[in-house]
Amino acid sequence: MSRIRPAADATLAEAGRLLRDGALVAFPTETVYGLGGDATSESAVAGIFEAKGRPRFNPLIVHVPDAAAAARLVEMDDRAKAVADAFWPGPLTLVLPRRADSGLSLLVSAGLDSVAVRVPAHPVAQGLLRAAGRPVAAPSANRSGAISPTRAAHVEESLGDRVALIVDGGPCAVGLESTVLDLTTPTATILRPGAITAADLEPLIGPVAESGGEGQEADPAAPKSPGQLLSHYAPDRPVRLNATAAEPGEALIGFGGTAGAEADLSSAGDVKEAAAALFATLRALDRPPFTGIAVAPIPDEGLGRAINDRLKRAAAPRA
Repeated sequence: MSRIRPAADATLAEAGRLLRDGALVAFPTETVYGLGGDATSESAVAGIFEAKGRPRFNPLIVHVPDAAAAARLVEMDDRAKAVADAFWPGPLTLVLPRRADSGLSLLVSAGLDSVAVRVPAHPVAQGLLRAAGRPVAAPSANRSGAISPTRAAHVEESLGDRVALIVDGGPCAVGLESTVLDLTTPTATILRPGAITAADLEPLIGPVAESGGEGQEADPAAPKSPGQLLSHYAPDRPVRLNATAAEPGEALIGFGGTAGAEADLSSAGDVKEAAAALFATLRALDRPPFTGIAVAPIPDEGLGRAINDRLKRAAAPRA
Protein backbone atom coordinates (compact mmCIF):
# COMPACT_ATOMS: atom_id res chain seq x y z
CA MET A 1 0.00 0.00 0.00
CA SER A 2 1.34 3.40 -1.00
CA ARG A 3 2.36 5.77 1.79
CA ILE A 4 1.94 8.83 -0.47
CA ARG A 5 -0.80 11.25 0.55
CA PRO A 6 -1.78 14.57 -1.09
CA ALA A 7 -0.78 17.67 0.83
CA ALA A 8 -4.21 18.48 2.27
CA ASP A 9 -4.74 20.03 5.71
CA ALA A 10 -5.64 16.64 7.20
CA THR A 11 -2.42 15.13 5.83
CA LEU A 12 -0.32 17.92 7.34
CA ALA A 13 -2.06 17.49 10.70
CA GLU A 14 -1.32 13.75 10.59
CA ALA A 15 2.28 14.43 9.58
CA GLY A 16 2.71 16.78 12.53
CA ARG A 17 1.34 14.15 14.91
CA LEU A 18 3.62 11.47 13.50
CA LEU A 19 6.67 13.70 13.88
CA ARG A 20 5.79 14.51 17.50
CA ASP A 21 5.42 10.75 18.11
CA GLY A 22 8.94 10.11 16.80
CA ALA A 23 8.06 8.75 13.33
CA LEU A 24 9.69 9.78 10.05
CA VAL A 25 7.78 11.81 7.45
CA ALA A 26 8.91 12.75 3.94
CA PHE A 27 7.84 16.15 2.63
CA PRO A 28 8.55 18.52 -0.26
CA THR A 29 10.68 21.64 -0.11
CA GLU A 30 11.49 23.98 -2.98
CA THR A 31 14.84 22.14 -3.35
CA VAL A 32 14.27 18.37 -2.91
CA TYR A 33 12.07 16.12 -0.77
CA GLY A 34 13.28 15.80 2.82
CA LEU A 35 13.14 12.87 5.25
CA GLY A 36 11.93 14.56 8.42
CA GLY A 37 12.27 13.59 12.06
CA ASP A 38 11.92 15.48 15.34
CA ALA A 39 15.29 17.25 15.72
CA THR A 40 14.93 17.27 19.52
CA SER A 41 14.59 13.46 19.73
CA GLU A 42 17.72 11.32 19.79
CA SER A 43 15.72 8.26 18.71
CA ALA A 44 13.99 10.05 15.81
CA VAL A 45 17.28 11.46 14.52
CA ALA A 46 18.93 8.04 14.88
CA GLY A 47 16.02 6.68 12.85
CA ILE A 48 16.86 9.08 9.99
CA PHE A 49 20.43 7.79 9.83
CA GLU A 50 19.19 4.19 9.94
CA ALA A 51 16.52 4.67 7.27
CA LYS A 52 18.98 6.27 4.86
CA GLY A 53 21.99 4.12 5.71
CA ARG A 54 23.73 7.44 6.30
CA PRO A 55 27.15 7.73 7.98
CA ARG A 56 26.73 9.24 11.44
CA PHE A 57 29.63 11.64 10.87
CA ASN A 58 27.54 13.41 8.21
CA PRO A 59 25.48 16.18 9.90
CA LEU A 60 21.82 16.98 9.17
CA ILE A 61 20.02 20.22 8.36
CA VAL A 62 17.40 21.40 10.85
CA HIS A 63 14.32 23.00 9.28
CA VAL A 64 12.33 25.70 11.09
CA PRO A 65 9.44 27.95 10.01
CA ASP A 66 11.15 31.33 10.47
CA ALA A 67 14.30 33.17 11.57
CA ALA A 68 12.96 33.64 15.10
CA ALA A 69 12.72 29.87 15.50
CA ALA A 70 16.27 29.51 14.16
CA ALA A 71 17.55 32.05 16.69
CA ARG A 72 16.32 29.80 19.49
CA LEU A 73 18.65 27.06 18.25
CA VAL A 74 21.78 28.86 17.03
CA GLU A 75 23.77 32.03 17.67
CA MET A 76 23.00 34.44 14.82
CA ASP A 77 25.57 37.19 14.25
CA ASP A 78 25.04 40.27 12.07
CA ARG A 79 26.05 38.37 8.95
CA ALA A 80 23.52 35.63 9.64
CA LYS A 81 20.77 38.17 10.28
CA ALA A 82 21.59 40.01 7.04
CA VAL A 83 21.43 36.94 4.79
CA ALA A 84 18.43 35.52 6.65
CA ASP A 85 16.54 38.76 6.07
CA ALA A 86 17.41 38.60 2.37
CA PHE A 87 17.01 34.90 1.56
CA TRP A 88 14.75 33.24 4.14
CA PRO A 89 12.40 31.59 3.49
CA GLY A 90 14.43 30.06 0.66
CA PRO A 91 17.14 27.65 -0.50
CA LEU A 92 19.87 28.82 1.91
CA THR A 93 21.23 26.82 4.86
CA LEU A 94 23.36 28.56 7.51
CA VAL A 95 25.93 26.73 9.63
CA LEU A 96 26.10 28.56 12.98
CA PRO A 97 27.19 27.89 16.57
CA ARG A 98 24.68 25.82 18.52
CA ARG A 99 22.98 27.47 21.50
CA ALA A 100 23.61 25.65 24.77
CA ASP A 101 19.86 25.60 25.44
CA SER A 102 18.81 24.56 21.91
CA GLY A 103 17.41 21.20 23.02
CA LEU A 104 18.54 19.63 19.74
CA SER A 105 19.69 16.05 19.52
CA LEU A 106 23.48 15.83 19.57
CA LEU A 107 23.29 13.44 16.62
CA VAL A 108 21.99 16.27 14.42
CA SER A 109 25.44 17.91 14.43
CA ALA A 110 27.48 14.68 14.19
CA GLY A 111 29.61 15.74 17.15
CA LEU A 112 30.21 19.33 16.00
CA ASP A 113 29.45 22.49 18.00
CA SER A 114 27.63 23.97 15.01
CA VAL A 115 24.17 23.39 13.55
CA ALA A 116 22.98 23.72 9.96
CA VAL A 117 19.59 25.49 9.87
CA ARG A 118 17.19 26.46 7.09
CA VAL A 119 13.80 28.10 6.63
CA PRO A 120 12.19 26.46 3.58
CA ALA A 121 9.95 28.48 1.28
CA HIS A 122 7.68 25.64 0.10
CA PRO A 123 4.17 26.17 1.51
CA VAL A 124 3.77 22.45 2.26
CA ALA A 125 7.04 22.41 4.21
CA GLN A 126 5.92 25.50 6.10
CA GLY A 127 2.57 23.88 6.90
CA LEU A 128 4.24 20.72 8.13
CA LEU A 129 6.71 22.60 10.37
CA ARG A 130 3.89 24.57 11.98
CA ALA A 131 1.80 21.41 12.41
CA ALA A 132 4.73 19.64 14.08
CA GLY A 133 5.47 22.56 16.39
CA ARG A 134 9.15 21.66 16.72
CA PRO A 135 12.36 21.77 14.64
CA VAL A 136 12.59 19.04 12.01
CA ALA A 137 15.88 17.44 10.95
CA ALA A 138 15.60 16.52 7.29
CA PRO A 139 18.23 15.29 4.85
CA SER A 140 17.14 14.34 1.34
CA ALA A 141 14.59 11.51 1.39
CA ASN A 142 16.62 8.79 -0.34
CA ARG A 143 19.17 6.15 0.55
CA SER A 144 22.52 7.68 1.40
CA GLY A 145 24.67 8.69 -1.56
CA ALA A 146 21.96 8.04 -4.16
CA ILE A 147 20.09 10.45 -6.41
CA SER A 148 18.08 13.03 -4.47
CA PRO A 149 14.27 12.87 -4.83
CA THR A 150 12.33 15.67 -6.50
CA ARG A 151 8.96 13.87 -6.58
CA ALA A 152 7.00 11.88 -4.00
CA ALA A 153 7.28 8.72 -6.11
CA HIS A 154 11.08 8.97 -5.94
CA VAL A 155 10.88 8.83 -2.13
CA GLU A 156 8.66 5.75 -2.12
CA GLU A 157 10.92 4.05 -4.66
CA SER A 158 14.02 4.68 -2.54
CA LEU A 159 12.78 4.33 1.05
CA GLY A 160 9.57 2.29 0.88
CA ASP A 161 8.20 1.42 4.32
CA ARG A 162 11.11 3.09 6.14
CA VAL A 163 8.99 6.25 6.20
CA ALA A 164 5.59 6.48 7.90
CA LEU A 165 4.08 9.04 5.50
CA ILE A 166 5.07 10.79 2.27
CA VAL A 167 3.41 14.16 1.78
CA ASP A 168 2.98 14.82 -1.95
CA GLY A 169 3.48 18.46 -2.89
CA GLY A 170 4.31 17.86 -6.56
CA PRO A 171 7.70 18.29 -8.29
CA CYS A 172 10.31 20.46 -6.54
CA ALA A 173 10.81 23.80 -8.28
CA VAL A 174 14.55 24.30 -7.66
CA GLY A 175 15.58 20.66 -7.89
CA LEU A 176 19.01 21.02 -6.24
CA GLU A 177 19.74 21.06 -2.52
CA SER A 178 20.15 24.39 -0.75
CA THR A 179 23.30 26.48 -0.71
CA VAL A 180 25.13 25.85 2.58
CA LEU A 181 26.94 28.88 4.04
CA ASP A 182 29.31 28.41 6.99
CA LEU A 183 29.34 31.43 9.31
CA THR A 184 31.20 29.85 12.23
CA THR A 185 34.50 31.49 11.22
CA PRO A 186 35.51 35.06 10.28
CA THR A 187 35.59 34.07 6.60
CA ALA A 188 32.14 33.11 5.32
CA THR A 189 32.43 29.93 3.24
CA ILE A 190 30.04 28.16 0.90
CA LEU A 191 30.27 24.48 1.84
CA ARG A 192 27.77 23.34 -0.78
CA PRO A 193 26.83 25.43 -3.84
CA GLY A 194 23.20 25.95 -4.72
CA ALA A 195 20.75 28.43 -6.17
CA ILE A 196 22.06 31.27 -3.98
CA THR A 197 25.60 32.09 -5.09
CA ALA A 198 28.59 33.95 -3.67
CA ALA A 199 27.69 36.85 -5.97
CA ASP A 200 24.27 37.03 -4.28
CA LEU A 201 25.77 36.95 -0.78
CA GLU A 202 28.81 39.22 -1.06
CA PRO A 203 26.92 42.54 -1.34
CA LEU A 204 25.48 41.77 2.11
CA ILE A 205 28.43 40.27 4.01
CA GLY A 206 31.58 40.89 1.99
CA PRO A 207 33.93 38.26 0.51
CA VAL A 208 32.67 34.67 0.49
CA ALA A 209 35.06 31.74 0.02
CA GLU A 210 34.02 28.44 -1.53
CA SER A 211 34.86 25.02 -0.09
CA GLY A 212 37.28 23.21 -2.38
CA GLY A 213 39.19 26.38 -3.22
CA GLU A 214 42.76 26.95 -2.10
CA GLY A 215 42.91 26.54 1.68
CA GLN A 216 39.22 25.61 1.77
CA GLU A 217 39.31 21.87 1.12
CA ALA A 218 36.59 19.88 2.90
CA ASP A 219 37.50 17.00 5.21
CA PRO A 220 35.49 14.01 3.87
CA ALA A 221 35.85 12.26 7.23
CA ALA A 222 34.39 15.18 9.20
CA PRO A 223 32.12 17.30 6.96
CA LYS A 224 30.54 20.43 8.45
CA SER A 225 27.42 20.06 6.32
CA PRO A 226 25.61 17.60 4.06
CA GLY A 227 26.72 17.33 0.44
CA GLN A 228 30.47 17.33 1.10
CA LEU A 229 31.15 13.60 0.67
CA LEU A 230 33.20 12.82 -2.43
CA SER A 231 30.72 10.28 -3.83
CA HIS A 232 27.14 11.51 -3.54
CA TYR A 233 23.95 11.99 -5.60
CA ALA A 234 24.97 8.86 -7.53
CA PRO A 235 22.85 6.65 -9.81
CA ASP A 236 23.61 2.93 -9.97
CA ARG A 237 25.18 3.35 -13.41
CA PRO A 238 28.55 5.09 -13.81
CA VAL A 239 28.45 8.74 -14.87
CA ARG A 240 30.81 10.30 -17.45
CA LEU A 241 31.04 14.09 -17.63
CA ASN A 242 31.67 16.65 -20.39
CA ALA A 243 30.58 14.19 -23.07
CA THR A 244 29.95 15.28 -26.65
CA ALA A 245 28.46 11.93 -27.69
CA ALA A 246 27.40 8.67 -26.08
CA GLU A 247 29.71 5.68 -26.04
CA PRO A 248 28.28 2.18 -26.62
CA GLY A 249 25.71 1.37 -23.93
CA GLU A 250 25.52 4.91 -22.57
CA ALA A 251 22.51 7.20 -22.32
CA LEU A 252 23.40 10.79 -23.17
CA ILE A 253 22.00 13.70 -21.17
CA GLY A 254 22.21 16.86 -23.20
CA PHE A 255 22.19 20.58 -22.51
CA GLY A 256 21.26 23.32 -24.95
CA GLY A 257 20.07 20.99 -27.69
CA THR A 258 22.84 18.36 -27.72
CA ALA A 259 22.47 16.14 -30.79
CA GLY A 260 21.62 12.49 -30.12
CA ALA A 261 20.68 12.97 -26.45
CA GLU A 262 18.14 10.64 -24.83
CA ALA A 263 17.08 13.61 -22.68
CA ASP A 264 18.04 17.29 -22.58
CA LEU A 265 18.17 19.13 -19.25
CA SER A 266 17.25 22.32 -21.12
CA SER A 267 17.04 22.57 -24.88
CA ALA A 268 17.16 26.36 -24.45
CA GLY A 269 20.38 26.20 -22.40
CA ASP A 270 18.67 27.55 -19.25
CA VAL A 271 20.60 26.45 -16.13
CA LYS A 272 17.57 27.05 -13.88
CA GLU A 273 15.50 24.66 -15.97
CA ALA A 274 18.44 22.23 -16.03
CA ALA A 275 18.79 22.25 -12.25
CA ALA A 276 15.11 21.46 -11.76
CA ALA A 277 15.36 18.53 -14.21
CA LEU A 278 18.74 17.07 -13.17
CA PHE A 279 17.87 14.47 -10.54
CA ALA A 280 14.67 13.30 -12.24
CA THR A 281 16.57 12.86 -15.51
CA LEU A 282 19.36 10.85 -13.86
CA ARG A 283 16.72 8.60 -12.30
CA ALA A 284 14.87 8.14 -15.59
CA LEU A 285 18.02 6.96 -17.41
CA ASP A 286 19.41 4.81 -14.60
CA ARG A 287 17.89 1.64 -16.11
CA PRO A 288 18.39 -1.04 -18.75
CA PRO A 289 19.33 -1.15 -21.55
CA PHE A 290 21.79 1.56 -20.57
CA THR A 291 25.04 0.58 -18.83
CA GLY A 292 26.27 4.11 -18.20
CA ILE A 293 25.19 7.76 -18.28
CA ALA A 294 27.09 10.46 -20.19
CA VAL A 295 26.40 14.14 -19.53
CA ALA A 296 27.10 17.04 -21.86
CA PRO A 297 29.07 20.05 -20.56
CA ILE A 298 27.19 22.52 -18.34
CA PRO A 299 28.45 26.14 -18.07
CA ASP A 300 30.34 26.45 -14.76
CA GLU A 301 28.83 29.81 -13.76
CA GLY A 302 26.13 30.77 -11.26
CA LEU A 303 23.66 27.92 -10.78
CA GLY A 304 25.69 25.91 -13.29
CA ARG A 305 28.41 25.56 -10.64
CA ALA A 306 25.92 23.87 -8.33
CA ILE A 307 24.82 21.50 -11.12
CA ASN A 308 28.45 20.61 -11.85
CA ASP A 309 29.12 20.05 -8.14
CA ARG A 310 26.34 17.43 -8.03
CA LEU A 311 27.50 15.83 -11.27
CA LYS A 312 31.15 15.58 -10.13
CA ARG A 313 30.05 13.83 -6.96
CA ALA A 314 27.71 11.55 -8.94
CA ALA A 315 30.67 10.61 -11.18
CA ALA A 316 33.20 10.14 -8.36
CA PRO A 317 34.65 6.68 -7.63
CA ARG A 318 32.26 4.64 -5.47
CA ALA A 319 33.32 3.38 -2.07
